[in-house]
Amino acid sequence: MTDRHEGQRVIPFPHGGIVVLVGPSNSGKTTLLRRLVQEGVLLQTEIVSSDDYRTLVGDVEYIDWKSRPREEADILYSDYQLLSNLAFEAMNTVVSMRCRLGKLTVVDATHLQPEYRRKYIDLAAGHDLPCAAWVLDLPEQTLLERDASREQPRGRQRVKQQFVQFKRSLRGLRDEGFDFTYMLKETESVQFIRKKNPLLAEIGAGVDVIGDIHGCYDEMLELLGQLGYAPDDAGLYRHPDGRTLISVGDVMSRGPKSLDTLRFWKKHCDAGTAHMVDSNHGWKIARYLSGRQVTLSHGDEHIAAELAQLALEAGEEEADALKEELKQFLLSAPSHLVLCREGVRRVVVAHAGIRDEYIGKQSKRIQDFCRYGDTDGMDATGAPVRKEWYVEHESGELIVWGHDPRPFPTVVKNTVNIDQGAVFGGSLTAYRYPEQKFVSVKAYQDYARDPDSPLIRWERGRFSPPNLRKLVEGYSVMTVTYGEISVRGEFVKAAIDAVSHFTIPMEELVYIPPTMSPAPRVSADETCLEHPREAIAYYRSQGVKTMVAEKKHMGSRAVLLLFRDEAAAVPYVGRPTLGTIYTRTGRAFFNKEAGPDVLSRLNSDLHKAGYWARHDTDLLLLDAEIIPWNLKARELIATQYAHVAEAAAMDREQLLGKLREAENAGRDVSGWVQEMEGKLKNARVFREAFQQYCWDTSGLDGIRIAPFHTLAHSGQTFFDRSHLWHMEHGRELAGVSPLFMETEYRTITSEADEADVIRWWEELTEDGHEGIVIKPETFIVRSGKSLIQPAIKVRGRKYLHIIYGIDYLQPDNLARLKLRKTGKKERHALMECALSVESVERFIRKEPLERMHECVLAALSLESDPVDPRL
Repeated sequence: MTDRHEGQRVIPFPHGGIVVLVGPSNSGKTTLLRRLVQEGVLLQTEIVSSDDYRTLVGDVEYIDWKSRPREEADILYSDYQLLSNLAFEAMNTVVSMRCRLGKLTVVDATHLQPEYRRKYIDLAAGHDLPCAAWVLDLPEQTLLERDASREQPRGRQRVKQQFVQFKRSLRGLRDEGFDFTYMLKETESVQFIRKKNPLLAEIGAGVDVIGDIHGCYDEMLELLGQLGYAPDDAGLYRHPDGRTLISVGDVMSRGPKSLDTLRFWKKHCDAGTAHMVDSNHGWKIARYLSGRQVTLSHGDEHIAAELAQLALEAGEEEADALKEELKQFLLSAPSHLVLCREGVRRVVVAHAGIRDEYIGKQSKRIQDFCRYGDTDGMDATGAPVRKEWYVEHESGELIVWGHDPRPFPTVVKNTVNIDQGAVFGGSLTAYRYPEQKFVSVKAYQDYARDPDSPLIRWERGRFSPPNLRKLVEGYSVMTVTYGEISVRGEFVKAAIDAVSHFTIPMEELVYIPPTMSPAPRVSADETCLEHPREAIAYYRSQGVKTMVAEKKHMGSRAVLLLFRDEAAAVPYVGRPTLGTIYTRTGRAFFNKEAGPDVLSRLNSDLHKAGYWARHDTDLLLLDAEIIPWNLKARELIATQYAHVAEAAAMDREQLLGKLREAENAGRDVSGWVQEMEGKLKNARVFREAFQQYCWDTSGLDGIRIAPFHTLAHSGQTFFDRSHLWHMEHGRELAGVSPLFMETEYRTITSEADEADVIRWWEELTEDGHEGIVIKPETFIVRSGKSLIQPAIKVRGRKYLHIIYGIDYLQPDNLARLKLRKTGKKERHALMECALSVESVERFIRKEPLERMHECVLAALSLESDPVDPRL
């Protein structure tokens, strides 16, 4: 493939791969390369020369054996052969390494025999790179004249031998497998150029990657409007910020307006405002337009019908012209795009995916993989069995792909699928980068009308177990609230072990309550570790003007998933049930006897109060505390707290008695007596602190459930409601069933409110209650682009004896504890909050189990990441 520019021959370099120079000695290979380096077309590091490697390996470029006596010539020839073999071995190792990096390498040697050239063809193919041959075919007389003027001539006989070998090897050179072969009779008038790599593009002001459109032209225009694009006077859709549109391919077929969509993308790609990658339907249509024998099916036949209609309306000439334009457009589409920022690869866009080692390279194998993905034959229905290529993705780029329709965007191991089956009645999705946001438009109808469409198959497999292989080595979850959250494999494995042995059925494990952090700063008060003042100051520093302070119940965190009746549960969890109640680690809260009783009682009370009908819902999802504490912590209390309290009190009473005896005997031990009196008081406070949260229960009597977040009803979540709304809804529930209890709260809008909350906290904690939780008015709050803490717990002096130890308030101990670091706990609180929101949203949308499970497992994995448990 040679271009002409103003009559001059133009030869382009490949962007990566191997260029093999072919020609006998003196044909000007090294001179040509030296010129190209001087012109800035080629880097010196892109050249490997056999002469240079002989010098590098053996300190000499050439050993002249022919001018020596016979016995010396044999020895020197043997030395030269060994030197050449070692030089080529070293040189080819470097060429191979450069190929692994996708670099361009020009090999400067004679390459007169096919077997030598074959090595480079195979090497390039093995790394999915092109291999080109530049053949310098000069007259024999010119070679002889140049050799005579060399400082170390090769000799007439050798030059003649090489020329004969060269001419003989030319006969089959074009059939050897080179991707490009250039025959050069001379090089002075040839222009060698480096073109822009078609696989590379700049992120610039941002990109909007659109999933498989399949002729859903009207939905595409609506989506562009939502993204902020509008047509200019020339009909080009532009974004005011200069963002770029990118298509993952398959813009045509199946849907109603394939030609309109194809024309749109051709126009915008020609204008440089958009990019489109190659795809399976695009490749088939390109071959059809080229006149190849292609069976049009799976909606491709609609394009033929549209073109036939165009020929009737506008004439054969216009239709043929459009066919040629669209053919060239589709054939020129790159296999994938690598989007860069400041020279660093950030995002890869490929229609059906791409392997890490293929990124930035171009070959037939790579093109096929990017078009069709990784498949393993066909299933019984004739649909391809897709292999999950993305589980092997380890390089740092984010890969955005389509081709495999899924009901919702799917993020696995830093890959994002954005084919939501628009043509099958699903949605048309755009992925915005660097914002990492999804924008979707619901399809106006099911254009394909396929009774076994991918979306229908997905629905049938909604409750299929997750593929743990995709998760076990670590993975990431794309959340709306926090963005991408990554979890490490070691923590995932620990979480999987817990899930597989101890939790309730995965279908019912829809939400893991997020952890809460204390305030970033400890109290300035010398008598306590935590105080409401620091929590309130934190929120005010983040611009929060209204806060809610809620009483913190000393119980066990629980999630209640309740259904109107057993049949109502089937669409959500796949089986009939009244619901489930589980702990924050996913285990059943009650035993097999008590659990059904609690669910039955709650269901009955909700029916009697008309709750289900009043709220027009089939489900109720609650985040709550269940008290008393000993319902779940009985063993912990008996084996640790009670034992420690009794032992400490007994020991200290005995020591105090001995000290008083010594004091009565006239010994100066008053300081020790005072110290032991304080320690005995601490032991008694410790005992009272945990005992306050324990009482005996009989059946349902004595059990209380304090809901503080009403998470969801059928078809809606309540993360957008204020905490005041959640508190009032908790009050409504307390009126529905005696098992529910109301949670006290205060609102903070002023300094007077702050003083009132502090007094309230002091009274609560002095009476032995755990403390309070302070929250911003709304569930999710940002300060600029950063998410701020959704809740901060402030625990009382007495309660913290349980957490930090009997004598934690001793001045030295308290000073040490005030050096605690809360940063990791705060990050976990933010990430777990985002994961909990994401999992509930997906559950209410009835997404596949795998989609919810990845959020739940990520939250449990974060719990496996060690953080100071006292925080």
